[in-house]
Amino acid sequence: MAVHDDCKLRFLELKAKRTYRSIVFKIEEKQKQVIVEKLGEPTQSYEDFTASLPADECRYAVYDFDFVTEENCQKSRIFFIAWSPDTSRVRSKMIYASSKDRFKRELDGIQVELQATDPTEMGLDVIRSRAS
Repeated sequence: MAVHDDCKLRFLELKAKRTYRSIVFKIEEKQKQVIVEKLGEPTQSYEDFTASLPADECRYAVYDFDFVTEENCQKSRIFFIAWSPDTSRVRSKMIYASSKDRFKRELDGIQVELQATDPTEMGLDVIRSRAS
């Protein structure tokens, strides 16, 4: 599976300049490559981000999560989310699962990985507990 240059470019912008809050990536099966599907504005909430993921199709996503530690320090973690809902096609799940590691290696700077098959597996409480 090829990775479109735009994926790496946008990820670098999110990581270095914080131009985006999130990026949703889609595998274009016919072209056999991963492309950028949606970019989330820096003001986007986590709820807006999760709502932007399709309910019955797989996606990869990156989310820049800001939080405050118990010591009152402002921190941020870059999450990689492999979204693979139970209702998506088996073929699609297989393609996303088999190309995940290779795609993730292209994005240098991911701090936490999350695999989710339904929205509760990537709820804000899960994100908070994995961030610290």
